[in-house]
Amino acid sequence: MVVCGDDALAHRLAAELRTVYGEQITLVVPLSEAASRPPVVGRARAASVALRDRVNAAVARANGNGAPPVPETPRGERVLEVPELTEAVFAEAGVERATALALVHDDDETNIRAALTARRLNPRIRLVLRLYNRRLGQHIEELLDQAAALATGDGTTYGAGLGLDASTTVLSDADTAAPALAATALAGTSKVVQTDGLLLRAVERPPPAPGEVADPGLATLALLSATSSDPAGADGSEGMGEHGPRLLPDAAAVASATGRGTVVLEQVSYAGPQLPGGRGGGVVPAFSSLFSRRLRWSLAGMVACVIALAVSLWLVTGIHPVRAFYLTLLDLFAIDDPAIGAPLGRQILQLLSGLVGLLMLPVLLAAVLEALGTFRTASALRKPPRGLGGHVVLLGLGKIGTRVLTRLRELNIPVVCVEADPEARGLAVARRLRVPVILGDVTQEGVLESAKIHRAHALLAVTSSDTTNLEAVLYARSVRSDLRVVLRLYDDDFATAVYRTLRAAHPGALTRSRSVSHLAAPAFAGAMMGRQILGAIPVERRVLLFAAMTVGGHPQLEGKTVAEAFRAGSWRVLALDTANREASEDVRRSGLVWDLPDTYVLRGSDRVVLAATRRGLAELLGRRPRERAAT
Repeated sequence: MVVCGDDALAHRLAAELRTVYGEQITLVVPLSEAASRPPVVGRARAASVALRDRVNAAVARANGNGAPPVPETPRGERVLEVPELTEAVFAEAGVERATALALVHDDDETNIRAALTARRLNPRIRLVLRLYNRRLGQHIEELLDQAAALATGDGTTYGAGLGLDASTTVLSDADTAAPALAATALAGTSKVVQTDGLLLRAVERPPPAPGEVADPGLATLALLSATSSDPAGADGSEGMGEHGPRLLPDAAAVASATGRGTVVLEQVSYAGPQLPGGRGGGVVPAFSSLFSRRLRWSLAGMVACVIALAVSLWLVTGIHPVRAFYLTLLDLFAIDDPAIGAPLGRQILQLLSGLVGLLMLPVLLAAVLEALGTFRTASALRKPPRGLGGHVVLLGLGKIGTRVLTRLRELNIPVVCVEADPEARGLAVARRLRVPVILGDVTQEGVLESAKIHRAHALLAVTSSDTTNLEAVLYARSVRSDLRVVLRLYDDDFATAVYRTLRAAHPGALTRSRSVSHLAAPAFAGAMMGRQILGAIPVERRVLLFAAMTVGGHPQLEGKTVAEAFRAGSWRVLALDTANREASEDVRRSGLVWDLPDTYVLRGSDRVVLAATRRGLAELLGRRPRERAAT
């Protein structure tokens, strides 16, 4: 397999394929910074990488080990440093003989150009592209599949004709990581995966009380580590053994677990406050947003006065109620119809109506000006409303920040954004969703205060600069020590170090540090193995994958009941897709069926949604994962 990229995702993806799936990898990366100009993203993150290297060097010297060793190329991996991707580079990397090719550069155009070249060189290669533009990605996927079908002489869809799940898969690291970043900032929600209309939701639950058994929800996905409830503890990892997180446990393990939280499938709910008004998706604002509360009360008072005057005129003169209302309006608008020779009561009511009409003029003028102002500012950036609290402060509206913002508003969570670049791509999305935005450098004093950080529910720092994210979190913690914070950090090792330090310094507050490459790499690796990966859910420092696959060709699933097909710690069937098949006696509904009976027998034509660990998915694919070297 060949992996081409220019950032941490390429290296993590290569490591994932090599260590988990046991694949031979050729990694194609740009020339070193000394020989070529680094990418824009790399320059933005250079400070954080240099900081991490200095910390590592200092730790090595403190331990008496001298300078850290020079990294060596791992076994099973060949690295090519090239100035750009050309046919000659692909030939040297062996694309013509490769099973799969991943193009994970940060630039969409680079990946598309390389994909077209690779498809021409090897029509049967499985392509995995990293594209931010989802609509363009759908068209590119169809185009490349059609080109493969024509080149191979197959008149049908390439994936269907050769029995593969897909020949081309387009993924976005932003779409893969954004749900996890957004969910981490919300109390009680934790993990969310959404793709192609399929929504998988998971929630962390605290340890059950003594003598109680944890509610499994739709399915228990994981047992959290023994240190998960300790604010000073570290995120559990695979190296912690029995004390670490246990993915896909069986019923006996869940029942016997004491003092450990669980991750279960259930509907996400949020009990915090919501932004006033609608979601703001339409062009015309809601009626309640056209006028202020005070002006609405003034208008209501004027209407009540008009009605009262009309009723009084009807009672005094005895005329028809409609005529009484008509005469009242004439008096209000000062239309010439004096009540000369009329009874005294009628004359007094006419004078009162004229007075009310004079008082109504400024109210009507204020209503017109306020409505015009509302329409004028509908396309402008909103400011945080007065009294806002319990919201999420989102720093950065780049690729990741825009996806996180969309995800939070889909959950109807109040958000206030902070962005330094007035041309950021996410500002248009924030304007369309009518989300308050503060334009300014988050490292400058007063910017976070303008976002009302002292009353916020959580802070999400997802800018492209690690140092900016870290500085913003440290300043926010100085303002409010118990604030829930989530950092997006470029390097996973740096993220782990920052997480441990912040959690130890502020044991009473929730802290999470997330690397986008760590969250996205498992989904890209699974797609390269030829399976439709729906998403990935982080469970502390481990990852649980969700995939859709056909049962046929997998002896671990075919011909077995749902209960027999379940392997604790490896995989579990969650749902059955009945959209394109005849309903059996056990399942009569169409679409995704989540409450499958344990006695249902999986047939070769069934297509199921399952949760799997990385090694479990590798085993289902017939790959023997490499054992970790002894330390």
